[in-house]
Amino acid sequence: MSSGVWVAGGGVISGIGMNLSECINSFEAMQPGMQEMEFLKSIHHDTYPVAEVKASNDTLASMADESIHWSRTALLSKIAAKEAWQNSGLGDISNYRVGFVSASTVGGMDLTEHFMEEYLQDNSRGKLRNVIHHDCGSITDLVAESLGVQDFISTISTACSSGANAMMYASRLIKNDMLDVVIAGGADSLTRFTLNGFNTLMILDTEPCKPFDENRRGLNLGEGAAYLVLVSDKIAAEIDPWCRLSGYANANDAYHQTASSSEGTGNYLAMNEALQKAGIEASDVDYINLHGTGTANNDSSEGKAIMKLFGNNIPPLSSTKSFTGHTLAASGALEAVFSAYALKEGILYPNAHFQTQMSEISFSPLTEFLSNQDLQHVMSNSFGFGGNCSSLIFSKDF
Repeated sequence: MSSGVWVAGGGVISGIGMNLSECINSFEAMQPGMQEMEFLKSIHHDTYPVAEVKASNDTLASMADESIHWSRTALLSKIAAKEAWQNSGLGDISNYRVGFVSASTVGGMDLTEHFMEEYLQDNSRGKLRNVIHHDCGSITDLVAESLGVQDFISTISTACSSGANAMMYASRLIKNDMLDVVIAGGADSLTRFTLNGFNTLMILDTEPCKPFDENRRGLNLGEGAAYLVLVSDKIAAEIDPWCRLSGYANANDAYHQTASSSEGTGNYLAMNEALQKAGIEASDVDYINLHGTGTANNDSSEGKAIMKLFGNNIPPLSSTKSFTGHTLAASGALEAVFSAYALKEGILYPNAHFQTQMSEISFSPLTEFLSNQDLQHVMSNSFGFGGNCSSLIFSKDF
């Protein structure tokens, strides 16, 4: 049984960059990705800003070296996973026991929506290739086959915590010596179904979102994909890893279908258990990448849980969703990549659009990009619908 799980590399595509380097540049330049919809066709295109990936499906297909007939989610997944593998420097994927654990809630729904437009007009019309890969698992299978992954393939779908849970599952596969390497993360594209669903919940902001601000009014949706290449002790000894995935936990407060408990019970349990697994104290954490959606309920419950756990020693923290928007199943993966990279490079991310501290909590998020930071432990929070709460801890202890 392996005792450690290490980060060998990572890849990202989001509304603020077509790769990890571009995303970091956007953070440093204070350039959030929210704009009027360009590629998603919706009656709400001029009402709700979104953080779209700034590329058409044709462009994404070219980047992914795949068919234009792939769904947008699959294309985003392949691009980010390919970058993650390249950044790991591991070379030929066939040299290892490799798994692919990918999260999604949307799957191929974007193409299904296009199919239905034609089908509803005439049920003899519509291209079946647009629905054959509708489900989330099909997206994972497509990308795994394209990457050459054959040893283990699995899909996670637990709403907003999906990407983080994919990494937890991957870590357990490595620790139990079932695999040497796992490409773990998630991908989701914007769809009308998702946008309309969140609009029905009345939690979308008509302006760029402002997580952890007293005057927050909701979230902005985004899209993207992100993956970390997680490896065993044996593989890590042969490379120069970014950091270690030292702790993780999942908890559920079973409070409500779409809301967190007012006191953040599940949030607290996930963070506390992740600390215990990492073998560190709350005071050892140097930065928290908040779940921070910008909704009234989420930010309040997460903030109260942080105060309960960290007391008077609250570390620097921020919500990168203020740049990328809420990317659903991909969000925990994006934020995990950003957190691991923060540890590697000694950087901290700003919280965009923040102006006024929340009245019910004792802290405010970072508002500027910081470099040359001495970081040893970073926490990443992902708190999903149904109270499915997950926390990851990355540590720089070589």
